[in-house]
Amino acid sequence: MAKKQVDKNKSQDNAESPLVAVIMGSQSDWDTMKHAEETLAKFGVAHECRVISAHRSPGLASEFGSTAESRGLEVIIAAAGGAAHLAGVMAAHTTLPVLGVPMRSEALNGLDSLLATVQMPGGIPVGTLAIGKPGAVNAALFAVAILANSRPELRKKLHEFREAQEAKIRATKL
Repeated sequence: MAKKQVDKNKSQDNAESPLVAVIMGSQSDWDTMKHAEETLAKFGVAHECRVISAHRSPGLASEFGSTAESRGLEVIIAAAGGAAHLAGVMAAHTTLPVLGVPMRSEALNGLDSLLATVQMPGGIPVGTLAIGKPGAVNAALFAVAILANSRPELRKKLHEFREAQEAKIRATKL
């Protein structure tokens, strides 16, 4: 079975320019980052998903980050793998909010990714989320919350999402 191609522009579904970019350093990060994509899709947020390696395609990474704002992006969600991570590289090239999702690693189970992401030098911020799938989901929810500041329809959807979460917990019987 062939692997799913990650580079795609979900804005084609609704004819809007992407507001959020979900980027990762390699195809193997898709198993985690697809959860950010799915969450954005549930909220109807136009987004794009791309593979951009900070190390294997540094020119592309620089170009993507430095042109993100002029292309209409408002938030970047970036997989952060290992000690030198894509989220930090993006933050160095844009003033847009960058949300880093530490990838689980073979060597240190994602602790290396987490520490590298959370220890960005002062002046170049990266919002750091949890390691793996929970981080990918929460990065998308955080992106929705950022966008909701100026989009009442998204704010309403976010409130409804939270209310549904609470209702589910209240209905839980042991």
